[in-house]
Amino acid sequence: MVKAHGRCNLACTYCYLYEGPDTTWRSRPAAAPAEVLDRTAARIAEHARTHGLTALAVVLHGGEPLLAGAGTLARFTARVRERVPDGCAVHATVQTNGTLLTEERLGVLAGAGIRVGISLDGGTAAHNRRRVDHAGRPSWPAAARGARLTAARFPESYAGILTVVDPALDPVGTYESLLALRPPALHLLLPHGNWSAPPPHLGGVRYGAWLCAVFDRWWAAGRREVRVRLFEECVALLLGLPANTEALGLAPFDAVVVETDGSIEQVDSLKSAYPGAALTGLDVFRNSFDEALRHPGVAARQAGAAALAPQCRACPLLRVCGGGHYAHRYRAGHGFRNPSVYCADLQHFIRHVAARLARAAAPGPFPAPPPSTPSSALSPPPPPPSPSSSSSEGGTP
Repeated sequence: MVKAHGRCNLACTYCYLYEGPDTTWRSRPAAAPAEVLDRTAARIAEHARTHGLTALAVVLHGGEPLLAGAGTLARFTARVRERVPDGCAVHATVQTNGTLLTEERLGVLAGAGIRVGISLDGGTAAHNRRRVDHAGRPSWPAAARGARLTAARFPESYAGILTVVDPALDPVGTYESLLALRPPALHLLLPHGNWSAPPPHLGGVRYGAWLCAVFDRWWAAGRREVRVRLFEECVALLLGLPANTEALGLAPFDAVVVETDGSIEQVDSLKSAYPGAALTGLDVFRNSFDEALRHPGVAARQAGAAALAPQCRACPLLRVCGGGHYAHRYRAGHGFRNPSVYCADLQHFIRHVAARLARAAAPGPFPAPPPSTPSSALSPPPPPPSPSSSSSEGGTP
């Protein structure tokens, strides 16, 4: 993930990055200087060459990355592609709030082979009341215009929509409002909270019930209206297939962030825990990405079940849940070796999906009531693997 711009044109009232405990963004340049982008491209190519990668993902992030200019993003992406070895595909995506998308900018991004992911809270103005600019004005008109323009004129560049779950909103209504914006994929994320700073509305599995309601609507559609990554990954894990998401499973952490000053950090979500949680002390001028892979914080996130709390390792849902998102396990004074603050919600959701799968697989017109979880997911977990200190491959965040 490359921070092309470290500031945002919006001031969302719940933003964990700018309203949370970590304020390191204040001391960094607003936009990544040319020398930082050039050195980052060189480090990415170095890593691809060292490990013989055939593909890698570059996410252009912020802040709001389009504040750096679509041309800057296109030139950086071209530089990465020029420098990686032959045969290494570079999958580039920009994650934007959508307000700065115009036909001209979308044309530049499409021409550079950069797909567009859009962050929204839902598909109506009412869903996005908390997404305002620095003057308190609503962002929805510009964001909706950008999303619709992307769907209508540049569908091949449309990566999808990222939405943070809000259990105060109607789940099915929110989902169907997002469908109206015609995204090819939908990423549902739980708000970043932890045991010391719990998310709003926690308790009574409200988040789990919200996800279940949307899953049932998605599952019952009879066709895949949209790819919902959380749902597809949960189904895959329940069936014993591999999955690669921070929210579920035991796949190793495989993404780093390059900040606007060239610092190499862990992912931004850790900044919701405490000040400096994402710091590594490394930068692209002095350090390779292999050195980042050896950082203790990164190594802990590649240790699989060995890095989890004892109650997580003993849980029958271990292989599917994987302890949940790393940032959601934090408790002041106890670090990250705790169950997720969403433990009850995740159990509720996973068991619900498992029951739907079991019902679909049951023979005959009148199947017996399904077990709450397939036996494959409930089998005793394997012994925790030995911690590994590095990985030879990168992957899609």
